[in-house]
Amino acid sequence: MTKIALAIHGGCGVMPENSMTPEEWEGARRDLGAALRAGYALLKAGGSAINAVEAAVVVMENSPHFNAGHGAALNENGVHELDASIMDGATLEAGAISASHAIRNPVKAARLLMEDGRAVYMTGPAADRFAEEKGLPVEPQSYFTTQKRVDALQAMKRHAAAGTEGTENEKHGTVGAVALDAAGHLAAATSTGGYTNKPDGRVGDSPVIGAGTYARDGVCAVSGTGKGEFFIRYVVGHEIASRMAYLKQDIATATDGLINHDLAPHQIGAGLVALDAEGVVAAPYNTPGMFRGWVTPEGKAFVATHEEVFEVEL
Repeated sequence: MTKIALAIHGGCGVMPENSMTPEEWEGARRDLGAALRAGYALLKAGGSAINAVEAAVVVMENSPHFNAGHGAALNENGVHELDASIMDGATLEAGAISASHAIRNPVKAARLLMEDGRAVYMTGPAADRFAEEKGLPVEPQSYFTTQKRVDALQAMKRHAAAGTEGTENEKHGTVGAVALDAAGHLAAATSTGGYTNKPDGRVGDSPVIGAGTYARDGVCAVSGTGKGEFFIRYVVGHEIASRMAYLKQDIATATDGLINHDLAPHQIGAGLVALDAEGVVAAPYNTPGMFRGWVTPEGKAFVATHEEVFEVEL
């Protein structure tokens, strides 16, 4: 038996206080706590890391406060295109779906695709058909839409017309989870609606194994958030694992090196959560805030949006 640990994120960004009401901030922290409880309950009962990350991400996909599932961003045509992936560090098995228009919980489809074994990655209408054939709930586009995302799309179109920049949380957001279970296995999962006003058919890093999601037993598990094109170029998840495995960097050094050094010249919003094989958590981000939470190997749970950290009950 080894220690258990869990970390989650709900996206990074500028996140000015006036971009959400006090009730919305509290709601986001409450749902982060709910995601931690969902994943940690499974770990505490001896469950697998892969089950824990799926459970935590499902809670955030169901929350209107995060850009995944219900509450996902809208593309340039006002359409939701949903991406997700999951990876088991014990076997390196993985599943990913992208450009889904209908899957209520994309991370569940990614998990079923991983278990199906015929493919790692499925996209578009085929991903929706696969999910429906497997018995997963599918929804009309209206299910995923919230007024916040409609307003954000209008704002980003105004920015585009004026040649100005939107705030990071108008642009994008992602949810993700990493876990270490009692058997010493690691897992990671990520889900997103992409960024607001994205080109039709654009796919970012969240469903790309090795970029936005990566897990390898004995090394680390990683889930990223931010400008996905750069996470793909730098293969961020795999790069962190490589620096730990081959350069013998600790998780803090490896993750800080990517987020605050390698990606810095590009001046993009970026963050991630990661766990090493001992349950040490890293959650670096280069924006003023990142929705995040973690449970230490000692069983203490915390959530945060900006610098202030709140302890929560499990």
